[in-house]
Amino acid sequence: MQLYNKLSAKERAALIDEAGKDRITISFYQYHQIKNPQIFRDKLFLEWNVLDVLGRTYVSYEGINAQISVPSENFLALKKQLDSISFLEGIRLNVAIEHDNKSFLKLKVKVRNKIVADGLNDETFDVTNKGVHLNAKEFNKMLANPDTVCVDMRNHYESEIGHFDGAVTPDVDTFRDSLDIIEEDLKDHKEDKNLLMYCTGGIRCEKASAYYKHKGFKNVFQLEGGIIEYTRQVNAESIENKFIGKNFVFDHRRAEKISDDVIANCHQCGKSCDTHTNCANEACHLLFIQCDECSEKMENTCSTDCQEIIHLSYEEQKELRKGKGNSNQIFKKGRSEKLKFKK
Repeated sequence: MQLYNKLSAKERAALIDEAGKDRITISFYQYHQIKNPQIFRDKLFLEWNVLDVLGRTYVSYEGINAQISVPSENFLALKKQLDSISFLEGIRLNVAIEHDNKSFLKLKVKVRNKIVADGLNDETFDVTNKGVHLNAKEFNKMLANPDTVCVDMRNHYESEIGHFDGAVTPDVDTFRDSLDIIEEDLKDHKEDKNLLMYCTGGIRCEKASAYYKHKGFKNVFQLEGGIIEYTRQVNAESIENKFIGKNFVFDHRRAEKISDDVIANCHQCGKSCDTHTNCANEACHLLFIQCDECSEKMENTCSTDCQEIIHLSYEEQKELRKGKGNSNQIFKKGRSEKLKFKK
């Protein structure tokens, strides 16, 4: 019984090319009390492996959070499999705006303490007591209300390349940081302002809306389905698009273009640019914004130090990595002091 991925990304990419089949990238989430996450995790892996599902999914006692891809021909079979699970029956699947057959190259289903890390240890907080969901039209109307404060619940490197017009974009590294900052900034307006939130697919806002209601906010709203579903409705129903720039996504595509606006800058030269890349130095792997000219000049690295390192032999690079963790630089996406320009 195979319960874990056994192929490398390179091997999987070759199989995708060989198959020559289009794949659909989708995401979904659901907060629900799962009694035994490990058993549920194993069940998902076995059934999804048969359907050639790839991607990253987290399962916990509080629910499921999935970003996956599936061959187009298996989409209905996947939908049927999800509908067979009581708390996932009829779940909305957020389909990606831009498709890439190699958006994911491995199937990873992991058991986590929470499907969205929040750092909270408050047993009186009920995550199911959520705010009001708004569709694209309702969101635009609420956004135009002068008594509304619209907050981006994503991290700084996400909002840097795209956000809603007029939204507050907290300069934070984690979802947990946003919770405290927003509560403090709006503590005097818990009753007289509309708190309107959005994120990529809705999962962070779902928890945040429940949290702020728990903290005494009276008028809490969230964009249903996040930026992904908003964009689908905008395109399908000819609704005015209020999102500027790109939507950051957590797969190999890194972003989807929602509007033609470029609102970010290359972190190395300052040129208008919104393309994220990972530093080619495996010991760094920093996520940052780099234009084509700097990419060519710096050979996809974030600094001259890293550029020098990538020209060393593999064994020399491996020796330099010994005993050194790089998690802090990866976590501080776009925060490195080596970057010469930050907007």
